[in-house]
Amino acid sequence: MPVLVRYEGARDSEARAQCVRVARRARYMLRALHRDNAELSLLLCDDAVMRRLNREHRNQDKPTDVLSFALHEGQAVAGSELALGDVVIALPTARRQAKAHGWPEELEICLLLAHGVLHLLGYDHRSRAEERRMMARAHLLMAAGLVGLSGGWTSSLPPAHSRSPAGSRTAG
Repeated sequence: MPVLVRYEGARDSEARAQCVRVARRARYMLRALHRDNAELSLLLCDDAVMRRLNREHRNQDKPTDVLSFALHEGQAVAGSELALGDVVIALPTARRQAKAHGWPEELEICLLLAHGVLHLLGYDHRSRAEERRMMARAHLLMAAGLVGLSGGWTSSLPPAHSRSPAGSRTAG
């Protein structure tokens, strides 16, 4: 399963190692979703790059924590679909959020990755009920990403009911 990860932005001494860790976590998540052959593109970036992307795609002139860009916008994503899309995570924002929550940076980045992947699969959080369902699913994916679980326990994830808008802002 091709998980492509790159970093863009100001020099970040942790970026290279973070790319390796995020790629591994993404592969575990895709395996847990029974999408071993899916292609996923990940961009880790600084706040300036995220601000530019957020401005270009959402008309929001500020950085955000994570953006998702589904390749098959507005369509249900079939289990055999090979290319899912792109997830962009702003590392400085993730670090600040982790500190504010009082938990490790790795946990926050894993949550943002899970949330972004779920958006690519059509999940959304436009209502409180959708938000609760999506967060529960994100926690399952986080478990897979953090410990490499790949059992069939995620097969109970029902298909998404709606698609997120292109470049929708996710968690945070």
